[in-house]
Amino acid sequence: MKNILIVLGIILGIAVFAAGSGLFKKNRPDVVEVKKENEKIMDNKNVREIYFAGGCFWGTEHFFQQIRGVVGTEVGYANGNTQNPTYEEVISHTTGFAETVKVKYDPEQVDLKLLIDLYFKTIDPTSKDQQGNDRGNQYRTGIYFTDKTDEAVVKDEVQKLAKNYNKPVVVETIPLKNFYRAEDYHQDYLDKNPGGYCHIEPGLFEMAKKANPLPKPAYQKQDKKVLKEKLTAEQYNVTQENGTERPFQNEYWNETREGIYVDITTGEPLFVSTDKFESGCGWPSFSKPITKGLIDEKLDRSHGMDRVEVRSKTGDAHLGHVFTDGPQDKGGLRYCINSASLKFIPKAEMETKGYGKYLPLLDKK
Repeated sequence: MKNILIVLGIILGIAVFAAGSGLFKKNRPDVVEVKKENEKIMDNKNVREIYFAGGCFWGTEHFFQQIRGVVGTEVGYANGNTQNPTYEEVISHTTGFAETVKVKYDPEQVDLKLLIDLYFKTIDPTSKDQQGNDRGNQYRTGIYFTDKTDEAVVKDEVQKLAKNYNKPVVVETIPLKNFYRAEDYHQDYLDKNPGGYCHIEPGLFEMAKKANPLPKPAYQKQDKKVLKEKLTAEQYNVTQENGTERPFQNEYWNETREGIYVDITTGEPLFVSTDKFESGCGWPSFSKPITKGLIDEKLDRSHGMDRVEVRSKTGDAHLGHVFTDGPQDKGGLRYCINSASLKFIPKAEMETKGYGKYLPLLDKK
């Protein structure tokens, strides 16, 4: 099926291909020298690569492009016995190459095990040299690796997935011997030809888009209606209506235990006890937040004064104000914060309540 479409495409575009891409010449870059036209910018130095042969590489490439964490793809010919093969040579069944997709991925966003699991959903792993309407050894299935550390992962995952099939799984799991970039018209084929042939069921592309969703933020702003039910009247007034509680008559102004102070509306950590000091103002005072990125500072001209308001960035809750009369040995700032906008988590409870990673902040220097 795909071969017929390829022939038609070549006839229609022969002049362009012959002049611009060297379609009938063996003048493409060698194994390592590959073009980057269809790869996203990859600044992460930890980007890894893996190679999937899954039948027609048009669909396999398009499938992997849908997955969050895949940062670059390229179609080509892998593990053959000649150099710089053309498509015509590959389909002649004399070169031993498999249509293969080079997948670059960010392991901090997507796990190799997930990529393998998703790949299996696009193939019949028990079918030898055939996927969909395509037949021939160039359509064999395989996962090829360049890093020895990936070998155990690939083989273990395939072995585990093979238990789901009654027939032997014939997916190759071997090192990458060679890889040559395919002609330009093969790259991003289904993006350029949305109605083009593909052996992968269209619904799987949608599945791939949803297979690795962004993790939900650990802390989220709450709806005011929810907060009105959750908070006390004073907590709501302070955080949502910019209120101020009474000095010396609030929960944490003289709290001296070790621990962490979190946003009462979201649970996000904001301050730690090692930065708390006695200022004499009657409200909890801190020399700094855990990080500046956790708060917003805004000019406040209410009550005939020019002050700097402090709000939580995630929860957008009013916390208090920041002044420049703090201890000089601690930076000179005083974050004067309403107790009603905070919840204190004692050091002994931080681990069980999900704040264990902040315990090192309590180590006194």
